[in-house]
Formats: sequence, C-alpha cells, structure tokens
Amino acid sequence: MILEERDGDLAIITLNRPDKANALTREMLEALCIAVEDSADAKALILTGIGKAFSAGMDLEAAASGLATSPIWERLSGAIARFQGLSVCALNGTLAGGAMGMALACDLRICVPRAKVFYPVMKLGFLPQPSDPRRLQALVGPSRARMVLMAGQKIEAPEALTWGLVDRIVAPDDLMDTAKDLCADVLGAEAAHIRGIKALF
Repeated sequence: MILEERDGDLAIITLNRPDKANALTREMLEALCIAVEDSADAKALILTGIGKAFSAGMDLEAAASGLATSPIWERLSGAIARFQGLSVCALNGTLAGGAMGMALACDLRICVPRAKVFYPVMKLGFLPQPSDPRRLQALVGPSRARMVLMAGQKIEAPEALTWGLVDRIVAPDDLMDTAKDLCADVLGAEAAHIRGIKALF
C-alpha cells in the first residue's frame, strides 16, 4: 500500500490504495513513518498518491480501534517536518482528514485542478492532530483555519491557491515533473547548505 522509490538523493513515497481512495490504516501509517525516517539522508522528498485522491484520511473501519487518537499521526507529521531537505507534497487529488497532517508538514504543496481539501473533524466528532491546526493557521491564518476545522468547508484548488494552502496548480500529467523540478536546486546543492537555508525558516 506504500511504494518507495529512491533516485539518488531524491526519495519518493507514494500512497497506493486507490480502490479505497488511499484511506490510511494503521499499517499504512507505520509504513509511512518508517519510509520517511529511512529517507532522512535524502536531499529531497516527494509525497504523492495513485488514483483520483491523494488520501481520504483515516480509514473509518480503523477508527474503532482507536486510530483517530493514536500518536502515530504526530510521529508521521513530525518526521516530515524534521526532514532536513526539501519536502514536496504532490497532491494527485483530494486531501482529507488526518492525511492533511502529512501535507501541512511538507515545505511545499502542489496539486491538480480537481483537488479539494477538507478536514471533517467537527462532523465526525474527532479532534484534529495537535500540530495540524498550528501548521494550518500558519499557512492560511486563523479565520480560514476555522473555515476548514470548524465550518467544515471543502476548499477547491483555486481557492486553496489563493489562501496559500497550496503553492501551485498543475495539470495531472505534469504533477510529478513539476515536483521534481522544484527539487532540482536542492538536489544539486551540498547537504550542509540545504540544512543551513532550511534552518532559517
């Protein structure tokens, strides 16, 4: 359900459960954590998915096992946030629920025109993961963060771009090429220089 690819100093991690809209199970989350942590020596990291959705968030069948409150979500977003290179989330489709933690923890987010972003914690009765509201608010501001988390709004790609929630909208066929192009300068730089610039943020 998780594909890992390494091309020199570029690590690509792909969600591969398209029949379930890449909904995240505990096993997938554990595999994602390990994949990100094992990519710590890469200079660039791309997260993407296969199918029409990047991820529908938590697999609701797994919710009964307590997955919604598991610390594994914070382990994953924390591992992405600590990555010392450039991290790019290439959204091949809709981003929903707990999967937002992965995208928010990345340095850059690009998406296809059909992508939507929503986080239905109010409707479902769950709390968002602790770091998600902080990262979301840093990107879009407190009122727009409440639009997502409290008013339950689905934000379509053009509005997400205006808000700063995504950084670029690209054609589906160009998604991965664009993500790789964004990583080009980092891949050509020295690791210490990359860390030095990233530390400034």
